[in-house]
Amino acid sequence: MKTVALHAVDSGGGGDPVLLAHAIGMDHRMWDDLASRLAPGYRAIRFDARGHGQSPVPPRPYALQGMADDAAALLDRLGIAKAHFVGLSMGAMIGMAFALRHPGRLGRLVLANTTLSYGPEGRSMWAARAKAVQQGGLEAIKDMVMNRYFSEVYRSGQAASVAQVTEHFLQTPVDGYLGCCDAIGELDFTDDVSRIHARTLVIAGEADAGTPPAMAEAIARRISGSQLAVIPGAAHLAAVEKPEEFAALVKGFLDAP
Repeated sequence: MKTVALHAVDSGGGGDPVLLAHAIGMDHRMWDDLASRLAPGYRAIRFDARGHGQSPVPPRPYALQGMADDAAALLDRLGIAKAHFVGLSMGAMIGMAFALRHPGRLGRLVLANTTLSYGPEGRSMWAARAKAVQQGGLEAIKDMVMNRYFSEVYRSGQAASVAQVTEHFLQTPVDGYLGCCDAIGELDFTDDVSRIHARTLVIAGEADAGTPPAMAEAIARRISGSQLAVIPGAAHLAAVEKPEEFAALVKGFLDAP
């Protein structure tokens, strides 16, 4: 899979670079809060994955391994030899692929609200989602997605934030979303992640129905020396729903000697 030139927003500065990889249907704006909290100690680089935001939308199919290579090519373009990687959901799947394909370019790794595999039903589940989008656009799945992304408490109390995230979701190129459905449908790092030797933090949301804490526990068991943290009350977009708690975990992990 040929790499594409990803759109990225780079905070600059002299601190360690940190790549921030978003969830499917989101873009670099998902990380606005965390990037501001990491500055000025870190150089936060928020990128749009292929098929999302302002990045190119190449033809299907996509693969997580190729999306990891996109991130490595971005580091090349920025003249960065090595970076920490923070990914959430699909972004964390890209992070696992990056750790496996480019271990020498990885500092510390944060894997949030994600899974090693969706099991034997994963391919058919993501194919069904792609079919729904092909037939009705992203509008057809937006309510289902927002119900997964945010807890009921957050949806009822933070309607403006949910509306903004929904707007960003609907701006995602349909072909890009479909390509990422292909990539996630093939996800299975169950037998591979034990080869990840980077210092790793795994974050789960207590109320995450899409990738519940048990999935985070499975990752933490397989990556030697990894840490596991569960954010109370958080659903799938934990970095948006619980920004202070999420940022405290990430910054504490990156800052630790």
